[in-house]
Amino acid sequence: MKAADIYQEIGNKQGVGACYGNMGLAYTNLANYTKALEYDLKSLKIREEIKDKKGTGNCYNNIGNVYLSLHNYPNALENYLKALQIRREIDDKNGMGNCYINMGTIYLYQVNLPKALEFYFNSLKIYEEINDRKGVALCYSNIGLIYKNQMRYSKSSDYYLKALKIREEISDKDGIGTCYVNLGGLYFQLGNYKLAEQYSDSALLICKEIGDINVEIGAYQNLSDIYFKTNRYKEAYMDHVKFKTLTDSIFNVENSKQLGDLKTQFEVEKKETELKAKAEAQQVIAVEEKKKQQFIIYAVAGMLFLVIVFATFMFNRFKVAKKQKKIIELQKELVDAKQKEILDSIRYAKRIQISLLPTDKYITRNLKRL
Repeated sequence: MKAADIYQEIGNKQGVGACYGNMGLAYTNLANYTKALEYDLKSLKIREEIKDKKGTGNCYNNIGNVYLSLHNYPNALENYLKALQIRREIDDKNGMGNCYINMGTIYLYQVNLPKALEFYFNSLKIYEEINDRKGVALCYSNIGLIYKNQMRYSKSSDYYLKALKIREEISDKDGIGTCYVNLGGLYFQLGNYKLAEQYSDSALLICKEIGDINVEIGAYQNLSDIYFKTNRYKEAYMDHVKFKTLTDSIFNVENSKQLGDLKTQFEVEKKETELKAKAEAQQVIAVEEKKKQQFIIYAVAGMLFLVIVFATFMFNRFKVAKKQKKIIELQKELVDAKQKEILDSIRYAKRIQISLLPTDKYITRNLKRL
């Protein structure tokens, strides 16, 4: 929690989301599924905000694990399918293998063994391809469980022991505890109560060391059955009470209600976030539309202004041209008047000249006299 607070202070959402996810896993291992779901949903909210696809896929897977532990198979399958879709998109093969194995477990719990086996082998193929030994061991354990339920005990034992060998090699204590519980249950069915008790006791020691309540529940269930079969009724009763107490602490009504409330709250908050995002988007669109309208108004106003300026310019030009035309016409009238005046002067001078000179008849008559 301290790490989450530090990341919160410095504004590192990626770090906060990772811390919440780790806390969810821790509470899942402690079988505190209410707290696990609370932190898984917090992590999911942040991962979706920052568009961290891998983290989002992990969150959906972890939420599926919580519902699977509570035997709420519809919700578990819904979240696994969401995780699988995202992991396919980003080609997260390890994550895809994990989804297949989880979905196989749902079919196992629903007693659809062929379908469960199909998913487990799909997962095994991926884990072998990417050389994920822990994943391979997990597949071996689950395949062994299918064969056990199909009463193919020899095959079941082979796969359980393969899984145990890998988990011992990689020091996977959680996995070793699960293998011990599985082998204890198998040998109980085979009637080998001594070996069944040894494996169950070993599982109990490991789960108390690492705090894995799910393994502890399985170990107490095995031991209760073994003690009953071997006529140790007091020990059988005591271990059954421990088994029942641990189981009830996980599956009580109040926890179920709290889990339902958390899921509802998350869905409500998610819807509110979506509505807020849509409202903000609409606001942005409205602002852009307003800007667009303002631009159009300004453009039209600008065009009108240019038209007015041009019209004013043309009107002034027209007035100048009209004035110039008037001046030209006036000048023409003056020139015409001047020309007329000159012509009249010329005509007057000619008349005077004609009146002073003798006529042609007079000149001819006088010439004849001479």
